[in-house]
Amino acid sequence: MGIAVKTSGLSSAEAVEEAYSVPLSEFDVAKPELFRSNKMWPYFERLRKEDPVHYCPHNEEVGAYWSVTKYNDIVSVDTNHQVFSSEGGITLRDAEEDFKLPMFIAMDPPKHDDQRKTVSPIVAPANLAKLEGLIRERAGKILDSLPENEPFNWVDRVSIELTTQMLATLFDFPFEERRKLTRWSDVATATVESGVIESEEQRRAELLECAEYFMGLWNERVNAREPGNDLISMLAHGEATRNMDKMEYLGNLILLIVGGNDTTRNSISGGLYGLNLFPDQYKKLLATGPDIVPNMVSEIIRWQTPLAYMRRTALQDFELSGQKIRKGDKVAMWYVSGNRDDEVIENPNQLVIDRPRARQHISFGFGIHRCVGNRLAEMQLRIIWEEILKRWPNQPIEVLAEPRRVHSSFVKGYEELMVQLPKRQ
Repeated sequence: MGIAVKTSGLSSAEAVEEAYSVPLSEFDVAKPELFRSNKMWPYFERLRKEDPVHYCPHNEEVGAYWSVTKYNDIVSVDTNHQVFSSEGGITLRDAEEDFKLPMFIAMDPPKHDDQRKTVSPIVAPANLAKLEGLIRERAGKILDSLPENEPFNWVDRVSIELTTQMLATLFDFPFEERRKLTRWSDVATATVESGVIESEEQRRAELLECAEYFMGLWNERVNAREPGNDLISMLAHGEATRNMDKMEYLGNLILLIVGGNDTTRNSISGGLYGLNLFPDQYKKLLATGPDIVPNMVSEIIRWQTPLAYMRRTALQDFELSGQKIRKGDKVAMWYVSGNRDDEVIENPNQLVIDRPRARQHISFGFGIHRCVGNRLAEMQLRIIWEEILKRWPNQPIEVLAEPRRVHSSFVKGYEELMVQLPKRQ
């Protein structure tokens, strides 16, 4: 058992040597290629040790920015929206002046709070309880449709399919066209170098297609006598959102699509990958059974960290861990690094499915911008693993090779994870 390509799940000796030979003044951890090649770990390790609040004076794509890499520093930035604003956007790349997409995660109070309250009922405990049976039924159908005795791409057949079906339900989106949601999610976060899009013009055109499609759904629902219990109806009838212009509507749609898609799908893939990297943990799962799954889900989300960072913009000069951040500076809170901070999390590079206090991770952020759908994400992951254990209770699903990773320093995810199922018992 285990992955055919032997790896620690961290980085090669070559990557470690490279990270420790480059001068800190030349560090630029926002390069997507570091994440595609999985070589970023020793860079973040060195920053945590030697320069936990680090200034990168120039990145070709995004300009200058600060990297905050230690757990407690990240929490202090994330909870201080009076100094560190979301208004400039949540990624290091600035929006083009003529194509800005306002969204509530990139807003400060009070507007942020009003818009977030509009959509939060969809992930309230009572609504999640109603969704559980539907998610379980779909997860079972997806798993039962998988090919036996032949390799297949887990990302496409399981991770994308389950999360896209869920998104279609939350939006009450035409179910047979649900893969449009996957495409728009990928386009929204892709770099030109990733191969997903050929140009910024193509991204813009496809996102405008998304806006037109959803305008049609808005127009259907805004005139409904009884508002539906879906995200579009909530936005169309919500006091804080019903007068949004088209670009703000598109911005919030992209936020909800990416938030509901990329994070969960990459944790579903990352969980299976991690259990194959640490086969003793997969054995522990099979020996213990479903009771350990809720704790394991939190540990998978920490170990995977599906969104590598969030950006803030300094509203005033501020000193953080001895560094003077200037008003207007971009600041990246590297959740992917904070979740591997050994001063806060013991043995952080290992996946430990029975880890005490597993929910202490920062993958969902902190403070007012903490992920609104975190309980839904956890529920989807819990259900898929409960259903996997029902079908393959004694043998692991085998990952056949290293995954092909997304070319992004923002979305930490997978394009392909080739696996093979064990024989059914």
